[in-house]
Amino acid sequence: MQQSFPFVAIVGQEELKLAILLSVIDPSIGGVLVTGHRGTAKSTAVRALAQLLPMTSVVAGCPYNCDPVAPAAECLHCSGKSSVLKATRRPVPVVDLPLGATEDRVVGSVDIERALIDGVQAFSPGLLAAAHRGFLYIDEVNLLEDHLVDLLLDVAASGVNVVEREGLSIRHPARFVLVGSGNPEEGDLRPQLLDRFGLHARIRTVADVTQRVEIVRRRLAFETDPIAFGKRYANAQAKLRRTLAAAIARRPQVEVSHEALLLAARLCDLLAIDGHRGELAITRAALALAAYEGAPAALPEHVKRVAPLALAHRLRKDPLEPAADDERVRRVLAEALA
Repeated sequence: MQQSFPFVAIVGQEELKLAILLSVIDPSIGGVLVTGHRGTAKSTAVRALAQLLPMTSVVAGCPYNCDPVAPAAECLHCSGKSSVLKATRRPVPVVDLPLGATEDRVVGSVDIERALIDGVQAFSPGLLAAAHRGFLYIDEVNLLEDHLVDLLLDVAASGVNVVEREGLSIRHPARFVLVGSGNPEEGDLRPQLLDRFGLHARIRTVADVTQRVEIVRRRLAFETDPIAFGKRYANAQAKLRRTLAAAIARRPQVEVSHEALLLAARLCDLLAIDGHRGELAITRAALALAAYEGAPAALPEHVKRVAPLALAHRLRKDPLEPAADDERVRRVLAEALA
């Protein structure tokens, strides 16, 4: 198995790391979009995510990773078999959706081998099935073909993948956390898909010279001996994994204060955010941050820290506004707190 760069060894990029950790603690936030300059650890951070995820219970042999306690009603493998389901443990899946993937590879297709050998029509699950109850990662998401974007929007909204192929009509569960990365200089993301991401981390090249030197040192050390480099950070990785597991367990007990809700709603009003996904995303992110830090309730301070991540990509575009979207959020946030 190829060694991934340890998450805790990434230098700087605190917003990027925070957005990823919050989405692990509470997948209902709605996923993460990471955009920024080339070579700023976007893909590295997302691919390092798999090492941090906890083990989860799934139905043994189920191609859709069903929960043995509550299997999906749409699952062809588990439906109607709740009394005889056998459980097993495996890591939460992180599935890559390659930029050149075909629609059949993404949604699933007819199993040609079984059709030829057994003479029966059978379904071969795709990447959406593998990502159920996990994470679906799309690098260069802004370059994804339009028909795949439409498909992802439909599935993300319903949590069910519907496949109509050569006489087959299949429905299966496909609830996943969407994680995308890309360079905005290479193309814009469609607004319909952009709005589906709960958090948006805008990554900039590290300006501090000391940090830039450390980035090069660590990357060279990793390329020289990935195993030894991984061992150097094993204890810190294990500590972060335990912290995440505790935060996931604590999250349902964390409450949101009235003051935090007021600040979230006021921010969305001042920024003229359309709809109410903004309030939901910022509140869920604040609750996840409070759980991560061991706080019993989400306070205005938590809202303040997650506001740029949850709201910047929801702003209406203003061609006369010179400031970046996240800077606009911080400016309005300062006004709201004044």
